[in-house]
Amino acid sequence: MGALLIMILAFVGYLVMYRLYGKFIGNKIFALNDNNKVPAVEFEDGVDFVPTKKEVIFGHHFASIAGTGPIVGPAIAVIWGWMPALIWVFVGSIVMGAAHDFGALIISMRNQGKSVSEFASKYISNRTKYFFFFIVFLELWIIVAIFGLVIAVIFKMYPASVLPVWLEIPIAMYLGYLVYNKGANLLSWSIVAVVVMYITVVIGAYVPITLPGMFGLSSVAIWSIILLIYAYIASVLPVTKLLQPRDYINSHELVIAMALLVLGVLFASFGGNLHIVAPAVNSSPAAAPPLWPFLFITIACGAISGFHALVSSGTSAKQVRKESDSLFVGYGAMLLEGTLATLVIIATTAGIGMGLKVGGETFVGVQAWTHHYASWAAAKGLGSKVGAFVVGSANMLTALGIPKAIGIAIMGVFVASFAGTTLDTATRIQRYIVTEMFPRTFKNKYVSTGFVVVVAMALIFSSGASGKGALALWPLFGATNQILAALALIVGTIYLKGRVKWGWLVMALPAAFMLVVTFWAAVANQINFGAKNNILLQIINIIIIVSMIWIAVEGLIKFFQTSMKSNPDLQEDVG
Repeated sequence: MGALLIMILAFVGYLVMYRLYGKFIGNKIFALNDNNKVPAVEFEDGVDFVPTKKEVIFGHHFASIAGTGPIVGPAIAVIWGWMPALIWVFVGSIVMGAAHDFGALIISMRNQGKSVSEFASKYISNRTKYFFFFIVFLELWIIVAIFGLVIAVIFKMYPASVLPVWLEIPIAMYLGYLVYNKGANLLSWSIVAVVVMYITVVIGAYVPITLPGMFGLSSVAIWSIILLIYAYIASVLPVTKLLQPRDYINSHELVIAMALLVLGVLFASFGGNLHIVAPAVNSSPAAAPPLWPFLFITIACGAISGFHALVSSGTSAKQVRKESDSLFVGYGAMLLEGTLATLVIIATTAGIGMGLKVGGETFVGVQAWTHHYASWAAAKGLGSKVGAFVVGSANMLTALGIPKAIGIAIMGVFVASFAGTTLDTATRIQRYIVTEMFPRTFKNKYVSTGFVVVVAMALIFSSGASGKGALALWPLFGATNQILAALALIVGTIYLKGRVKWGWLVMALPAAFMLVVTFWAAVANQINFGAKNNILLQIINIIIIVSMIWIAVEGLIKFFQTSMKSNPDLQEDVG
């Protein structure tokens, strides 16, 4: 199957399923009602709770859930072939991921904008709240630490991205000032902001910035420190100052980047230069784990990701201004992420074949893909994942007459910008989590955010001056993230029980599937950690497995106990 045909079929499929399945879930299952008072209105404070136009909050939500997730996951999963990756992204995003994200968002909006761990206490039991807290805290701890490292590595790999990524901050803040303080038109001024930002991208391509190591620290470690300081500041500012305007710019950046990629696929295909060079199925790559179940935890963002439930019930639920907007934000953003993941699959299975330069040698066609994906070890590194996408995308952009250096800068900035959004959104969400769990100790947002940044810094430097300590816990992330998705779906299932006959199946079936594959992967990880005698990962992984079993069992018990009469929300509605 050709790259162009794959792209067209996938895009049409996403549009059709949003109209059919998405609206069915929103209107028939969750019964969206604009008469319900939402947290953004009820608790409006100008800092975290801010009623926001759906176009703006869509940009923030998408930028937060995306990050590098729908890039790095598919970029390594294609080692098993393009077909398994594509099927999982397409089916997973429509049936599982979008329902999961939207469900977490609307349930949080109907529970005062509280996090998934907090409303798990209401729908299952108070005990589950603490198991949820452990899994959520662990995941966000890893994300905050690892995304500081991710952006630092991108800055080192693509120094052309440094200038535009940092200049986007004052551009966004000025846009926020014009819109919220001066009443300027959001659309017109955001377009101006994006134009200015792309001017900085071109400048950055010719004025790369490289940060040298100093004070015994590597450049990656120094960037990590700077990025966490930025995350602290960004996470305590009112959302209207930086978060919303920057992510609105990012949403425009996404549209432009994806439009360029779509045109690149179109022109390169018609020019006869773009062909799928990866095998449809590669069931046993060298030294790779088995496709089942690891495909389903390797591709998370782009199909279904537990982190999305944290964004939905963290920042987004506090900004959606009415219930009907939640479908576009929650369900729509996930399908757009699936669209991006589809383009990543094309870039890494077709675009890379247009030319891969390694040292002084250039590989093309099947040789390019085979060289890059020669083994699991060769393909799984962060630089390798990002590099496959950036190089493949830049190759396709050359079909539009865009110089490869500019194309690499555009894609490097695109990846780093979205990773930056995930970094400060995760920091803000972690602040919400620790405040909910320990309200007396962490009532002050500066104290709670400081705690989040300090513990992330401790993890980053746990391995020494290299600043790569977060990699020690990274092997836990995939399974932990997908376990969180399964548990959020369990909460959604119980929430829906008794509301619409059989309506709970839209959450229960994905929950059952995710429980099976993630439990399978977690046990496989435990065996692997044991073989390597990694005591730390074994202990943490066992706690994760026990937490998952506990919540699943309590959820099952609660499911059979819940009826129309015992559903807490319906009792409130009747009362």
